Amino acid sequence: MPRPLIGITTYVSPASWGVWRDAPADLLPRRYPALVQSGGGLVAMLPPDEHPSAAAEAVARLDGLIIAGGPDVAPEHYGAAADPHTQPPTPESRTRDAWELALVDAALDRGLPLLGICRGMQLLNVALGGDLTQHLPDLLGGSTEHSPTPGVYGRHSVSALPGTRTAAILGTEEIDVPTYHHQSVAKLGRGLLASAHSADGTVEAVEGEGPGFLLAVQWHPEQGDDPRLAQALVDAAANSAPTARG
Repeated sequence: MPRPLIGITTYVSPASWGVWRDAPADLLPRRYPALVQSGGGLVAMLPPDEHPSAAAEAVARLDGLIIAGGPDVAPEHYGAAADPHTQPPTPESRTRDAWELALVDAALDRGLPLLGICRGMQLLNVALGGDLTQHLPDLLGGSTEHSPTPGVYGRHSVSALPGTRTAAILGTEEIDVPTYHHQSVAKLGRGLLASAHSADGTVEAVEGEGPGFLLAVQWHPEQGDDPRLAQALVDAAANSAPTARG
């Protein structure tokens, strides 16, 4: 059987390689494709496209989709004024927001297996009409457990709720996860349920209420050594690929 093709969204950022310095580049941290490969999948990078209408065409060629981490989702997408701690949108981040929202819509329309990671969970929630807490420390009395040091991943425990898809993949015992975020899901989007929490009550995973594979986590599984989420996505993509491709 061919290995499922999993698309992963990318960053746009200045980068340096060889003799080139600070050149615009479409970037994907190596740990993301490594995560998918550890689960048995092939990887396609999905850089932001200035034509979001192309999202359906891209999704039609995939067996699964990961919305990766990245900058804050612009608050205008969920009808909120910007908090002072929210990263100001840039032309590049606006293009990425529009592209990824279109990819999510196309994936949901097609029933494509989808995994959101960190920003990807927040963007999925926004795409389905939910909103975000823009600065989690304000809600947690100043605690920075979820993002303790700029540029360094923290760690904390999360627990999946019994009876959820998340628990079927990860179990219900506490697990220690890599984390780096200052925003979080607030009001849940349509058709989503909270499927894991941290000890302070922060929603750490959401999943779709239907039978298809729709799951997102607030932590960064690509920064750890647990392949179970990737394996579950790849397995779902393999099982749904014939239907998705029609």
